[in-house]
Amino acid sequence: MHAVKEKVDRLESILGEFIIHTDVSLSRLEREVEKLKDEMSVFKDEMKDFKDEMSVFKDEMKDFKDEMKDFKDEMKDFKDEMSVFKDEMKDFKDEMKDFKDEMKDFKDEMSVFKDEMKDFKDEMSDFKRNMEADRKEMNKQWAYLAKKMGTLDEDLVAPAVRPVLTKYFDCEPLSRSIRNLRRNDGDTFEIDVLASCKDKVFMIEVKSSPKTDHVEEILEKATLFKSFFPEYEDKELIPIFAGIIFPENVVKYATRKGLYVMEYKEWEYMDLINFEEVKSR
Repeated sequence: MHAVKEKVDRLESILGEFIIHTDVSLSRLEREVEKLKDEMSVFKDEMKDFKDEMSVFKDEMKDFKDEMKDFKDEMKDFKDEMSVFKDEMKDFKDEMKDFKDEMKDFKDEMSVFKDEMKDFKDEMSDFKRNMEADRKEMNKQWAYLAKKMGTLDEDLVAPAVRPVLTKYFDCEPLSRSIRNLRRNDGDTFEIDVLASCKDKVFMIEVKSSPKTDHVEEILEKATLFKSFFPEYEDKELIPIFAGIIFPENVVKYATRKGLYVMEYKEWEYMDLINFEEVKSR
């Protein structure tokens, strides 16, 4: 009996220790389970956040894929446009090359044209010089023919009256007559060319072969003018000595005497050749 009691006591002691140990283990297990639950709760929350992040990431990836698809489409369009641009550039380069070739041909043609124009201008210049020389020679022959035929008054001097008087005396001729003849008490007075302006009257005497003696004759004749043409009494009388060509000594003498000289200048036109000199006197 005693042995049994010892075994029972031992078993009770072991059972008590087991119970105590078990309680401790259970308490520890409960704590660990609670801790695990907390960790699981945290893990679940993290997993939820992760899932949410993954969902956002998936959405972003989807958007990225869509953007990449759009980008690929745009790149494809860009490549197509670049291909078209390259083709256009190639065509442009070809056209530029053709244009350069055409410009080169044009420049060559222009160079030839310029040379031809230069030759033409030279020919025209020669032609004009020849025409000018021929015209002057014709005028010269015509002048000498008028001299020979005694028509210097009407053929050369009379047509020059208006431009000469307008240029040098600033007057517009009101009248002009050729070989104007007057008689007074049996005396005869003839003027080769007579022209009058508002306040001036011009007595133009024409000589085919001018001499210094003619200067004195014309000036003497001028002193008698108004006695034969009293209607010009209130006008200034200006005598002019006209001819085809004047010897230098005749021009100088006429200038000293204050007589204007009208000459067929350079076989082109009648002109006063000593206007400034006489005017200054």
